[in-house]
Amino acid sequence: MRNFILIAVFLLLSFTPLSDSKKVILAKADSFAIDNLGNALLIRNNEIVKYLASGKYFTRYSNLQLGNVTSVDVMNPLKILVYYRDYQQIVFLDDQLSVNSDNISLELLGYQQTDLVCASMNNSFWIYDKQNNELIRFDENSNKISQTGNLKQVLRSDISPNFMLEHNGYLYVNSPNIGIYVFDIFAAFSRIVSIKNLKNFQVNGNVLYYKTDSTFCSYDYKTFNEGCIVIEKNVKQLIKQKDILAKLYTDSIVVEGAN
Repeated sequence: MRNFILIAVFLLLSFTPLSDSKKVILAKADSFAIDNLGNALLIRNNEIVKYLASGKYFTRYSNLQLGNVTSVDVMNPLKILVYYRDYQQIVFLDDQLSVNSDNISLELLGYQQTDLVCASMNNSFWIYDKQNNELIRFDENSNKISQTGNLKQVLRSDISPNFMLEHNGYLYVNSPNIGIYVFDIFAAFSRIVSIKNLKNFQVNGNVLYYKTDSTFCSYDYKTFNEGCIVIEKNVKQLIKQKDILAKLYTDSIVVEGAN
């Protein structure tokens, strides 16, 4: 009975919006991100479109020379990381979606097979170098400051990651067939969270949020409490950010719980 009550409280805290307000953004997107100010960035092919927390259109960004956007990291809403895998290029945008520094060519740094890139603290960034099966962290001047070494040798496993992000000084790397590997800021392996078959996820404190085909779940990897809610099957992506719950549909984004 006590465990049932704890799980019920966990679910309530994880999924109940703090506000009843609801906004609908009528726009198509392949994916989207929400920064810590509640702004939504919609990504479709080579374009990023920004909507304010109020739901009002703000501005857009596109670079036809670099092709389609692979990923967008809004850890720092004043320095947004945009990655173009086809051209192995990183672009940093400010909160106006204007380029605020020189592009970073990973090929010029010596990396021709960078599968994944994400932002890190102090304007640094991580890459996953597929050729050497290695995670590497660079500072804001593109100097190498930490690295794992070959992960096949370090972990004795082929992790084949498809997604990663940093949160509170830890790097979370998703291996669909194995789980989520966690490394500290110095690239030392910390733990593995055994949740499989994920495309992406979010982290808030010790809680992981992730979507399956028909549910959206939260999992506290320290207490091992897990809770899920049923969602519509036509939800393409779902983001939990503070008191915001945002859902991506084919032709719109519905944001609930924002002020």
